[in-house]
Amino acid sequence: QVQLVESGGGLVQPGGSLRLSCAASGSIWSINDMGWYRQAPGKQRELVAVITSIGRTNYADSVKGRFTVSRDNAKNTVYLQMNSLRPEDTAVYYCNAEIRVATRRYAADSYWGQGTQVTVSS
Repeated sequence: QVQLVESGGGLVQPGGSLRLSCAASGSIWSINDMGWYRQAPGKQRELVAVITSIGRTNYADSVKGRFTVSRDNAKNTVYLQMNSLRPEDTAVYYCNAEIRVATRRYAADSYWGQGTQVTVSS
């Protein structure tokens, strides 16, 4: 019923920038928090940034001052602007959203995108 489709990953040199996008579609009633997680090889998935429906944000300490999360509620889309990228930012980045679907408006479920690879290397 609901899909999250990510785009914008790729290969970038250290110090470079990338912008990730994630669009939610389907039988959506409302969206609460939207955010980004990442998982590097051999490591657990970790929170990168989250944004509430009214625009409050929270970031992992490792990305503060370098990454910016934003959203367009009219488009059901969340973005992650990543600047000053470092090799340690290399990971698969996943979009997450807490969504109420039209047929189950009393509770939100967690949905995930398929992941997009970000590689920071010279």
